[in-house]
Amino acid sequence: MKPPYSITPTILEFISSISEKIGAINAAHLQIPRAELRKSNRIKTIQSSLEIEGNTLSIEQVTAILDNKRVLAPKKDILEVLNAIDLYDQIDKLNATSIASFLKAHAILMKGLSPSAGKIRSSSVGIVKGMQLTHLAPPAKMVKSLLNILFNYLKKDKDPVLIKSCVFHYELEFIHPFSDGNGRMGRLWQTVLLQKYNPVFSFLPIETIIKKRQSDYYKALSISDKAGNSTTFIEFLLSVIDHALEDLLHLQQPPLSAFDRIVLFKTLIGKTKFTRQDYMLHFKEISSATASRDLKDAVEKKILKREGDKRTTVYHYY
Repeated sequence: MKPPYSITPTILEFISSISEKIGAINAAHLQIPRAELRKSNRIKTIQSSLEIEGNTLSIEQVTAILDNKRVLAPKKDILEVLNAIDLYDQIDKLNATSIASFLKAHAILMKGLSPSAGKIRSSSVGIVKGMQLTHLAPPAKMVKSLLNILFNYLKKDKDPVLIKSCVFHYELEFIHPFSDGNGRMGRLWQTVLLQKYNPVFSFLPIETIIKKRQSDYYKALSISDKAGNSTTFIEFLLSVIDHALEDLLHLQQPPLSAFDRIVLFKTLIGKTKFTRQDYMLHFKEISSATASRDLKDAVEKKILKREGDKRTTVYHYY
């Protein structure tokens, strides 16, 4: 069964725009941001996603916690940040189409915050804004089957991952499978899905733009609820992704360091063996001497393993 939504001209336009921007990002070697930008974007992601849910900590305080510095703030808020840092550090290990991995992620995110961390809810829940009930989630007895349908959709549907990630985000909000932490999990799992599509999404602070457009975010959810499909929400989230990629393209970034090149090349080649010439074909702006230094340094740091000698030399990642 496929969740209800339509592919509109607006969705197709955003898919085309996003694809063009990803092409430009790949050409400029920006799909793995520089180390400092990766850290900065991860902090923005964590702080923004938690602030949407009422966390009071600032970017400076989240940075201090990440740097193991003392922060004076409510214990609950600090624990939320620590859990989010722990989870985002493990994001590469999560299986985007596995319910077991999904529940494990929730257990990490809500550790010490909810007695049912990592467990599907067993009672009814609703979303209240002020004095008004804005969404009544499906009965608890339906949650497991609805999650099975949703994850089966992720595994088998042929629509682009960009669309499926938005559909998942909406459907998770609709199902509300947990007693707490649903919004955080929806935003996190969209990132888990998107990073399989392109590594640039691992550190793209989509949540920062959602936070800035928070009223639009909830409005799109509400419209989709009333329409009985996620079309409007897909259009909104694709506009957010397009905006985030546009911001990345316009950042003034320093040249790639040797470490940046080595990390980036791993995302392209995996554990396949390669030569210095293969390495230089991707980084055409560097000399053969620079390429040799990059590879030699990576071997010494045990990032790469070298085999053969002189003309027969090949490398592969551990």
